[in-house]
Amino acid sequence: MTNVAHKTAAVPVAGGLTVREQLRREDDAGVVTAFLNGEERAFEELVDRYQTRLLNFIYRTIGDRERGEDLVQEVFIRVYRHLHRFDRSKKFSTWIYTIASNLAKNELRNRSRNPLVLFQTIRKTWQDDDRPLQFEDPNGRPDDLFRKRHLRELVEASVERLPEHHREVFILRELEGKSYEEIAEITDCNLGTVKSRLNRARNAFASIIGPALG
Repeated sequence: MTNVAHKTAAVPVAGGLTVREQLRREDDAGVVTAFLNGEERAFEELVDRYQTRLLNFIYRTIGDRERGEDLVQEVFIRVYRHLHRFDRSKKFSTWIYTIASNLAKNELRNRSRNPLVLFQTIRKTWQDDDRPLQFEDPNGRPDDLFRKRHLRELVEASVERLPEHHREVFILRELEGKSYEEIAEITDCNLGTVKSRLNRARNAFASIIGPALG
């Protein structure tokens, strides 16, 4: 992580572990506490844990990887500056995803064209249950490759047509695997609205991809 000032002091090292090794064993709450107590390497641990995940989330939302990298940088700048305000009775992951979501939505609002949301190849279409979408098995048979590539194109075309607020909950649930409660907090919507938007997004998605799947 660059362009962010560091704090000083250190977390005591126990059992012969280095500070970074000790931090890796902590949950998010423990790492946040270490950072707020002055351990600069705790912030690096948070970056390691969330940088790739947030880039994937923002990239899928705005369809621009280079811009997504810039926004991820901005997410961590805001985390660094405002972590002392974070309510530690809440989940850190929800808080940081909320920051990322707000930045992505601002990016979309500032665009004059509809963003393209790119998805990874999907192993199968969604089912109306509590599980997020399943992704391509890297050990899958080679003769499935063409079908999966075609399916990805169909998914991209259908998601591109979803309204922004439907697309957001779809990505958070089906790709990120967030719970309905987390999505409600990230999007600042009540639980009923989240479920309604997700249901509509799924139905719109299925109405396009379903006939092509036969």
